[in-house]
Amino acid sequence: MSRRNHDRRYIRRDGVTAPVVNPVNDHPQSEHQQEDTTSTDRFSAASPSTSTSQPSQNLDHPTKPRRIRRRRGGSKSAPPYLEKSEVNSTEPDAADCLADELSTLALKHNSNPVNNDNSSVYSEDKQSPEIERKEDIMLTILNDLRSNVTEPELTDEQLRLNDQLQEDELLALGYIYGGNMFILERHKDMRYFQIHVNVEATSEHTISAKLCLQADSSKESDDFLYTFQAQHLPPIVLTCLLPNAYPSHLPPYYLISVQWMNPDKISSLCSILDSIWTEQPGQEVLYQWTDWLQNSSVSHLGFDNEIVLGPYGVTSSRDKRAVSGSRSPDVDIPYIRSYDDEKRRESFLESLHECCICFSESAGFDFVKLPCEHFFCVKCMKTYTDIHVSEGTVNKLQCPDSKCGEIVPPGVLKRLLGDEAYQRWETLMLQKTLESMTDVAYCPRCETPCIEDEDQFALCFKCYYSFCTLCNEKRHVGGTCMSPELRLQILEERQSSSCLGEEQRRKEREMINEIISVSVIKQSAKQCPSCKMAISRTGGCNKMVCNNCGQFFCYRCNKAITGYEHFREGTCELFPQDAIQEWNEMNERQVFQIQAQLFAPHGQFPQRGQICPNCRQFNLKAGNNNHLFCWACQAHFCYLCKKVVKRCAQHYGPKGCKQHTDG
Repeated sequence: MSRRNHDRRYIRRDGVTAPVVNPVNDHPQSEHQQEDTTSTDRFSAASPSTSTSQPSQNLDHPTKPRRIRRRRGGSKSAPPYLEKSEVNSTEPDAADCLADELSTLALKHNSNPVNNDNSSVYSEDKQSPEIERKEDIMLTILNDLRSNVTEPELTDEQLRLNDQLQEDELLALGYIYGGNMFILERHKDMRYFQIHVNVEATSEHTISAKLCLQADSSKESDDFLYTFQAQHLPPIVLTCLLPNAYPSHLPPYYLISVQWMNPDKISSLCSILDSIWTEQPGQEVLYQWTDWLQNSSVSHLGFDNEIVLGPYGVTSSRDKRAVSGSRSPDVDIPYIRSYDDEKRRESFLESLHECCICFSESAGFDFVKLPCEHFFCVKCMKTYTDIHVSEGTVNKLQCPDSKCGEIVPPGVLKRLLGDEAYQRWETLMLQKTLESMTDVAYCPRCETPCIEDEDQFALCFKCYYSFCTLCNEKRHVGGTCMSPELRLQILEERQSSSCLGEEQRRKEREMINEIISVSVIKQSAKQCPSCKMAISRTGGCNKMVCNNCGQFFCYRCNKAITGYEHFREGTCELFPQDAIQEWNEMNERQVFQIQAQLFAPHGQFPQRGQICPNCRQFNLKAGNNNHLFCWACQAHFCYLCKKVVKRCAQHYGPKGCKQHTDG
């Protein structure tokens, strides 16, 4: 029984992809694809079927290996000389057609990363037709490359030495590239694997592409240059098939697959890999290949300052080993951006960050990153959201950064809040949204939101009560609303009626208290023009902001405003005159007292001030008035006797201290 996968040291995983047709032999085979039928390890293609065109998809994921059944038998000996043909021929053959077809397939991430242990795990799960078709196409191209080379006959010792060198080299690559290396199923007793080479970058890449503004490409039009930044580029996928004569006599058969790069640039990379093997034949080159692709490929293509995508729609000769998924900027740009976003997210989750609120440091898994790119630890964000939801200020659930103000999205809130708190947040948001709408009124019977018409009437769709939105009484077409004073008078008279039941008496008493409370509030407050919330000004300017709906309005004329332009028109003053006068008096008194506090300890004007007997703060005497007012504790005291003065008429006079003296 033949030896099979005797040196497998890697764990494989199975994935699921959408099934598609599996036509491998859709294209006529060239003479290079015809192999000797006496070979025991002949490549078996799938049965032909009608091919369908596929959209350009992701090429940056490895294929899923499948187990190939091998037959017993002898092998035909090859001549002892080497003959290699040109691989980048411009003739259109089956390999070129298959490379184009392979470019339309999605190389899903179906293989497992390398696991450097001594276990061998195999699975016999059924594979999807797309995976088999993709692998068959890749192997067909590699076999076409292999058909152009006459492999030398090697002794058993040479074969054993090459096998050991290959095993050691793959083991070393597995330790270096880890999860970016994927071991596939052996093909004709040759090792078959993929490496995802991530392009190294010290800073963000500037990527640009020309976009055609007209749908008809035949007409001449100015192209629009679209530019964006990306820190991570989709990887370069290197697929290799190691012949038995590697590394002693032959280089690996390989394909280079890049989703966003055109075939000409990929062909340029293939030529560099060939030159590396030519400079050191008979030596292992897999690490040199991957290292050059990782660190020098961008510079070689002239992408140091800017990566230019395309050109698109241009046919040119290319290397058979260059597999490109680049079809149009409509596909390449979203793919690069989504890949970069995903890699940024992974990098954020694995890195350490400091919370700007509690200044604790932890991994990104313990942080919440908002759409505005600000991030805070989960504990602080949960406390922050819980406080606003419990206090009902859900309209202030914004980014905690003082200069941002971005709204926290509902998806983030759902993860931070519990089910009960999130339901309360939804209820409060609905309530505040309805309150901010000027044409919404609440039914006085069941408190259901209703839409107000042009005549200030509304109909409740729940209890079908038609009412006036001004007085909340029953609809009265053509009549005037009952004033609050008249309603209060009627309700108070009904309280003394003996025909009124206890429950009705209690309800009307609550209505009386409500009317009295509203009348008192209206005396010292004004309603927000948007949500009708009562707001009282305790100080400052006439520009007010409603904490309920966030509406700015003028406290003097009660009109909704946006900025200070309303006060520049001259209709309303920004500050009331009494507030300006009080402010000037307060400033003059404070400046006077501060000067006294600064100059008294240095011996300047020591006779002009006195220490307050209540709080021991120094106060300066103004003019010839001996009655001092402490700026610190607001106490009144006499400059002459240093006693607290409660009544000036009793303290100052013929029998007391003089209120006015010089010095």
